[in-house]
Amino acid sequence: MTSLVDRSDADGVATLTLNRPEVLNALSAGSFRELRAHIDAIATQTEAIGCVVLRGAGRSFCAGADLKAFKERKPTDPDPTAFNRATLSALAALPQPVIAAVQGHCLTGGLELALTADILFAAEDVRFGDTHQKWGLHAGWGLTQRLPRRIGRARAKEMMFSGREVLAEEAVRIGLANRSCPTDRLHEEVQAFAARIASHPRGVTRWLKTMIDCGAEMPLADGLAMEIETNPGRNADLASRLESGGF
Repeated sequence: MTSLVDRSDADGVATLTLNRPEVLNALSAGSFRELRAHIDAIATQTEAIGCVVLRGAGRSFCAGADLKAFKERKPTDPDPTAFNRATLSALAALPQPVIAAVQGHCLTGGLELALTADILFAAEDVRFGDTHQKWGLHAGWGLTQRLPRRIGRARAKEMMFSGREVLAEEAVRIGLANRSCPTDRLHEEVQAFAARIASHPRGVTRWLKTMIDCGAEMPLADGLAMEIETNPGRNADLASRLESGGF
């Protein structure tokens, strides 16, 4: 049976691929179950995996939740919102850096998914947008909190109130994406960047992610104190790295 979320590992990088290209990788209950299983496994593999890439098969990253499945859900069926939200939170909380490679559609729930990444690469053909208001839905996977923190409250309100789409150049300019690249080079450039991260001492990278994410929620003085208190000092292989020029 075809996986809804594929995993492949190379050079210390775990690549998770949303695999429903026929519906622009719309997220179903099965997609979330498989994604969560991969996330939970990767969280325990901190020595083997130094970076995670999240991408979509086909021409789009993710067009959002599977509205067909949403429409067919009976009132007596359990509400999957809590599980889906927890899955995205688990992805954001992975000890390894997460890179989202985003092309084509990145809409609504797909945007919520992309926002869990530490670094976001946008292909030139990307279309970011939030259409919750179009369908009369309320965002439930973290959009109202993650998007303002990424691009600022005023820009987040503009995107969410209007539903307008943001293209690659603007996404980089407002801080939604870190960088853009040609669509046909997106995955090559992302994999090379991820392999570069994975080549560095993984304990240091994990510590950096923790310091930045936790410190962002603290006053500066508290963040500086945390950096001192949790700093483990020089890495075990510092001497060998100095001998080789840091490589």
